[in-house]
Amino acid sequence: MTDATALLREHRESIDRLDAIVVYTLAERFKHTQAVGRLKAAHGLPPSDPVREAEQIARLERLALDADLDPEFARKFLTFVISEVIRHHEKFQS
Repeated sequence: MTDATALLREHRESIDRLDAIVVYTLAERFKHTQAVGRLKAAHGLPPSDPVREAEQIARLERLALDADLDPEFARKFLTFVISEVIRHHEKFQS
Protein backbone atom coordinates (compact mmCIF):
# COMPACT_ATOMS: atom_id res chain seq x y z
CA MET A 1 0.00 0.00 0.00
CA THR A 2 1.38 3.40 -0.89
CA ASP A 3 1.78 6.20 1.61
CA ALA A 4 -0.96 8.17 -0.17
CA THR A 5 -3.37 5.23 -0.02
CA ALA A 6 -2.69 4.72 3.69
CA LEU A 7 -3.19 8.43 4.41
CA LEU A 8 -6.39 8.45 2.37
CA ARG A 9 -7.70 5.47 4.36
CA GLU A 10 -6.86 7.20 7.67
CA HIS A 11 -8.60 10.40 6.62
CA ARG A 12 -11.67 8.48 5.50
CA GLU A 13 -11.80 6.56 8.78
CA SER A 14 -11.66 9.87 10.66
CA ILE A 15 -14.40 11.29 8.45
CA ASP A 16 -16.58 8.25 9.09
CA ARG A 17 -16.11 8.59 12.87
CA LEU A 18 -16.88 12.31 12.74
CA ASP A 19 -19.99 11.69 10.63
CA ALA A 20 -21.23 9.28 13.30
CA ILE A 21 -20.55 11.89 15.99
CA VAL A 22 -22.50 14.50 14.01
CA VAL A 23 -25.49 12.16 13.57
CA TYR A 24 -25.63 11.10 17.21
CA THR A 25 -25.13 14.71 18.37
CA LEU A 26 -27.97 15.91 16.15
CA ALA A 27 -30.18 13.11 17.48
CA GLU A 28 -29.45 14.20 21.06
CA ARG A 29 -30.09 17.84 20.15
CA PHE A 30 -33.45 16.96 18.61
CA LYS A 31 -34.47 15.00 21.72
CA HIS A 32 -34.08 18.23 23.68
CA THR A 33 -35.75 20.44 21.08
CA GLN A 34 -38.70 18.05 20.95
CA ALA A 35 -39.02 18.30 24.72
CA VAL A 36 -38.99 22.08 24.31
CA GLY A 37 -41.69 21.78 21.63
CA ARG A 38 -43.93 19.71 23.90
CA LEU A 39 -43.37 22.20 26.74
CA LYS A 40 -44.24 25.14 24.47
CA ALA A 41 -47.39 23.39 23.25
CA ALA A 42 -48.48 22.54 26.79
CA HIS A 43 -48.15 26.18 27.83
CA GLY A 44 -49.51 27.83 24.71
CA LEU A 45 -46.16 29.29 23.67
CA PRO A 46 -45.40 29.92 20.00
CA PRO A 47 -43.36 27.29 18.16
CA SER A 48 -40.83 29.88 17.01
CA ASP A 49 -38.72 32.31 19.05
CA PRO A 50 -37.08 34.69 16.54
CA VAL A 51 -34.99 36.44 19.22
CA ARG A 52 -33.54 33.16 20.50
CA GLU A 53 -32.98 31.95 16.94
CA ALA A 54 -31.06 35.11 15.99
CA GLU A 55 -28.95 34.82 19.16
CA GLN A 56 -28.15 31.19 18.38
CA ILE A 57 -27.18 31.97 14.79
CA ALA A 58 -24.87 34.78 15.93
CA ARG A 59 -23.39 32.50 18.59
CA LEU A 60 -22.77 29.71 16.09
CA GLU A 61 -21.15 32.14 13.66
CA ARG A 62 -18.74 33.22 16.42
CA LEU A 63 -17.99 29.59 17.28
CA ALA A 64 -17.36 28.89 13.61
CA LEU A 65 -14.86 31.73 13.40
CA ASP A 66 -13.08 30.40 16.50
CA ALA A 67 -13.02 26.91 14.94
CA ASP A 68 -11.77 28.19 11.56
CA LEU A 69 -15.02 27.16 9.88
CA ASP A 70 -16.84 29.32 7.35
CA PRO A 71 -19.41 31.27 9.42
CA GLU A 72 -21.74 31.45 6.41
CA PHE A 73 -21.79 27.66 6.28
CA ALA A 74 -22.47 27.53 10.03
CA ARG A 75 -25.33 30.04 9.63
CA LYS A 76 -26.88 28.04 6.80
CA PHE A 77 -26.54 24.81 8.76
CA LEU A 78 -28.15 26.20 11.90
CA THR A 79 -30.88 27.92 9.88
CA PHE A 80 -31.75 24.54 8.40
CA VAL A 81 -31.74 22.87 11.82
CA ILE A 82 -33.92 25.65 13.28
CA SER A 83 -36.43 25.27 10.44
CA GLU A 84 -36.69 21.55 11.23
CA VAL A 85 -37.11 22.28 14.95
CA ILE A 86 -39.91 24.77 14.23
CA ARG A 87 -41.60 22.25 11.94
CA HIS A 88 -41.54 19.71 14.79
CA HIS A 89 -42.80 22.30 17.27
CA GLU A 90 -45.70 23.17 14.96
CA LYS A 91 -46.73 19.51 14.92
CA PHE A 92 -46.97 19.57 18.73
CA GLN A 93 -49.26 22.60 18.51
CA SER A 94 -51.87 20.63 16.51
